[in-house]
Amino acid sequence: MKNLPIYLDYAATTPVAEEVLADMLPYFSSVFGNPSSRHHAFGWFAEEAVDTALSQISESLGVLKSEIVFTSGATESINLALKGFLSQNIDYKLITIKTEHKATLDVAQQLAVTGREIVYLDVDSDGNISIETLEKELQKGPALVALLWVNNETGLIHPIDEIGALVHRYGGKVHVDATQAVGKMPLNFKEMQIDLLSFSAHKIYGPKGVGALLVKKDIKIAAQIAGGGHQRGRRSGTLNVPGIVGLGKAVELSVKNLNENHAHLHSLKTRFEEKVIGLGGKINSAGGERAVHISNICFVGKDGEDLLMKLHKIAISNGSACNSASTLPSHVLKAMGYSDADAYSSLRFSFGVNTKTEDIDMALEHLAEVIFQ
Repeated sequence: MKNLPIYLDYAATTPVAEEVLADMLPYFSSVFGNPSSRHHAFGWFAEEAVDTALSQISESLGVLKSEIVFTSGATESINLALKGFLSQNIDYKLITIKTEHKATLDVAQQLAVTGREIVYLDVDSDGNISIETLEKELQKGPALVALLWVNNETGLIHPIDEIGALVHRYGGKVHVDATQAVGKMPLNFKEMQIDLLSFSAHKIYGPKGVGALLVKKDIKIAAQIAGGGHQRGRRSGTLNVPGIVGLGKAVELSVKNLNENHAHLHSLKTRFEEKVIGLGGKINSAGGERAVHISNICFVGKDGEDLLMKLHKIAISNGSACNSASTLPSHVLKAMGYSDADAYSSLRFSFGVNTKTEDIDMALEHLAEVIFQ
């Protein structure tokens, strides 16, 4: 397609990699069986494809095949993790963070209506939580702690293992939304202080509409979708074989190329941020540890929506793609203590493996034209 803007919104979604698409295509047509059809070859071939994806994810992320639940994406995975665990553990409260993704915050609101105790932790100006405050809450009784590994708006990285070890010390459990971390940070589920972990394929050059929930073997969750007892009774429904094939390949490739991609993204982000400061941009969460692919910039005194309309040569966002219908200032930046004006003045730039140095330079040139016009 011609005349498209430079794409700098990879935290929202990514294009499907050619290798991923190539693996998926046969399962839309020639190999179209239902993996639950156990009495003929069409079903056997489909089941074999699912098992291959299980192996790819297992080997790439250090997780047992039996600990993998395929879902429609991270949002469903989060719902299954939180509702599924808490329905099995009625004495547990839910502890989460005010800067969480709406997939977690909206579930928390639903659970609160049922009488579940919900604790929302505050954050500092970079988005970090207080470990001391978390420990005080854990001392009050058993809890499921739900938090993002990498914040989807600012890129802030939470110290997952440190937090997980603390939670486990007090008998609690941990769910991690790793949607922006899988394929971008080393992950070994077996070795990490995590009990449940959610992610999506479309953030790592896989297809939309498929993801997974990783569940440690000693954790019991109640299914949220009934109808056949598929996937060890944890999530019913005919498996999305092409999507699962794509997810497995996307995970395999992203982990295989992790170091190379990390170096590329780090170079792009460093180049971008060094120059955007000269345009009057202020880096949000600059004092915290941040992921290499997300840069959230506040252009103080500028109207973010107005900037988005004028920046027609680049594709960016002013926050989470899952919250794009909202006209309210970012709940993440507000929780970090930002004024409405500064929150509205902030834009998210996110980079991918297809982003080139010249894309960054052209985007900065266009940004300068718009800001100083």
